[in-house]
Amino acid sequence: MARAYDRLPLGALRVFEAVASKLSFSEAAEALNVTPAAVSQQIKSLEDYLQLPLFRRSGRTVAITDEGLELLPAVRSGLDVIEAAMQHLKQHRRTGPLQITMIASFLQTWLLPRIRAFRRQNPEITLRFHTSREPVDFSRAAVHVALRLGRGNYPNLHVEKLLDEWLVPVAHPEVIKQFGLLTRDSDLDKMPLLDSDDEPWKVWQQMDAQRAWQTRAPNIDDSAGLLAAAEEGMGFALARWSIVARSLQRGTLKLAGTEALPYGLSYYFVCPVPYLAMPKVARFREWVFAAAREFPPPPVAVLSGKVDSIAAAAAKQPARNRKRKTSKQ
Repeated sequence: MARAYDRLPLGALRVFEAVASKLSFSEAAEALNVTPAAVSQQIKSLEDYLQLPLFRRSGRTVAITDEGLELLPAVRSGLDVIEAAMQHLKQHRRTGPLQITMIASFLQTWLLPRIRAFRRQNPEITLRFHTSREPVDFSRAAVHVALRLGRGNYPNLHVEKLLDEWLVPVAHPEVIKQFGLLTRDSDLDKMPLLDSDDEPWKVWQQMDAQRAWQTRAPNIDDSAGLLAAAEEGMGFALARWSIVARSLQRGTLKLAGTEALPYGLSYYFVCPVPYLAMPKVARFREWVFAAAREFPPPPVAVLSGKVDSIAAAAAKQPARNRKRKTSKQ
């Protein structure tokens, strides 16, 4: 079988895919960091090998032939398989940093305050954090583990629930002193509120009464920024328990109510199944689940109701700033 590959022009196939994607020899050359003449030579060698034309050139215009269109899916599939295999080998090296991705608010307010313990226990493991809400293609990205806020529907991956999540009302002590605690009967129209696409106040109102209600509250498109505004005394915030617990512990914020709402999304530990055998992944998994078990739920009554209503309401927020995806790896 190896002999069948001896004359296979693998380099030319990579150039062919680049030209087919760009429909430009010069742009393909720039992407591949070679000269246009080198690209032309590779395409000619591939066409000679196949005895078929792959592109038609008319001045600066390049069009792919029917034969090229027939070849393209197989070339892309093969290159994807090769890239995935090489990435898999790179990721399984015992050396190199442990690459972890998650949303920024969870890194800043939950993981970083605890990570010193992991580093003390595993000084030989270098950590590299990435913040993103985008889905992870583990075959392409230099990522070992994703800690994702979602519903756990990440096919073909190892998925374990790490933490449940709740929403709690919080505020600066002076705001609570002035306006009092919030209840399900509170008239929110008379309260200074801070709103967020991910933690919208209307879910608090919807759990209490089925009526239309539109907040005039300033909208802050960042959970950590929402907490910063609340700590400045700008108003009440409806915050995720995982990211507000540390502020409550420090006393910069206080619970502004006696009830919590199930958020509808949870945090999940996600990685390719083979990565579980990597010592650095196994050690981090053991540590982060131990840390999650020590993290208490909200010290207030948890309201009953349809858990999905929280996430569903957040999904119906205005289109602005909704490019982020909360249910990805």
